[in-house]
Amino acid sequence: MVRDQEAIKRDIEKHRDALASKVDEIGTRVSPKRLADNAKTTARSTFDEPKVKYPLIAVAVLIVLLLLRKMLR
Repeated sequence: MVRDQEAIKRDIEKHRDALASKVDEIGTRVSPKRLADNAKTTARSTFDEPKVKYPLIAVAVLIVLLLLRKMLR
């Protein structure tokens, strides 16, 4: 079955448009700004959990106390 040139051109254009939209979508997904924003949001939500926040505060206080003890000796 032989296809005419116009049908082939339309087919190529349709596939080119589909490919361009996929490339744009991938570019949006892997943009550095978006990845950084996602990482920042994930880190904030993790640190806002009480089971993570309070032990981190305790460790920070302990480090500060140990540093003060070492400086005052």
